[in-house]
Amino acid sequence: MDASEDGRRAARSGLRTATLLCAAAALVAAAVPASAQTRAAARAPVPDPVVVVDCFSEDQVRPEEFLLACGDGNNRLVGLHWDWWGPRTATATGTDMANECRPNCAAGRFRSYPVSVTLANPEPWPDRPGVERFTTIRLLFTDTVPSPIPKDVTYKLVY
Repeated sequence: MDASEDGRRAARSGLRTATLLCAAAALVAAAVPASAQTRAAARAPVPDPVVVVDCFSEDQVRPEEFLLACGDGNNRLVGLHWDWWGPRTATATGTDMANECRPNCAAGRFRSYPVSVTLANPEPWPDRPGVERFTTIRLLFTDTVPSPIPKDVTYKLVY
């Protein structure tokens, strides 16, 4: 056997080793996603998120705006940035735009008040079986407060 024969044999052996390593890597790669899919399929389905119901009986998740004064529109939350939206609570920061109603609400000016918002107390929504809605909203004013509202106030959401 000459040197060129030894070289060819070594090259074939290296090629076989590389082929076997590639095949083993492919089998491992194929097996990992399959096991991950099996675990994912075994998990329970993700329930729909809890909603907040607006003045028009529409369900919302992480709304950018939310009308507080449904009757006259003189108080609304705007620029809401949601930090958390979970199954028990949701929290955001934003601005409360409240009409000062001086000398009356028709002639009053809207003022902005920075506020932290917490939605809580989810309950089944009678209008939509299987859907839960938040039933309270807490406003914590982080600077000035619209008169005569306290700095920390919680309202029941009735829609």
